[in-house]
Amino acid sequence: MSDVTIKITDREGKVHEVQAPTDMAMNLMEVCKAYELPVEGTCGGMAMCASCQCYVTSDTPLPEMGYDEDMMLAEAFHVEDNSRLGCQIPITPELDGLEVTLAPE
Repeated sequence: MSDVTIKITDREGKVHEVQAPTDMAMNLMEVCKAYELPVEGTCGGMAMCASCQCYVTSDTPLPEMGYDEDMMLAEAFHVEDNSRLGCQIPITPELDGLEVTLAPE
């Protein structure tokens, strides 16, 4: 089992340094929920609600944004240039050191 370290800043500005397993096919939204961070994930990770939107604040390479994620962010609130949907970011070894901030509700 291999874990990566991810820093997640919650909506109050508190930084949570979490360990995320790379061998369980989890995504960033699921990791946030596992650590009881305030992420809804209303659609269950289908890129249909944007309730897991976050801002990527590190230079960590991420998988390219897919069509569904791009279209959902086009309709979401509080979108920034560095916005991504946590449900569309699979936890892989390359994510070690990722830093994100949760978007406002």
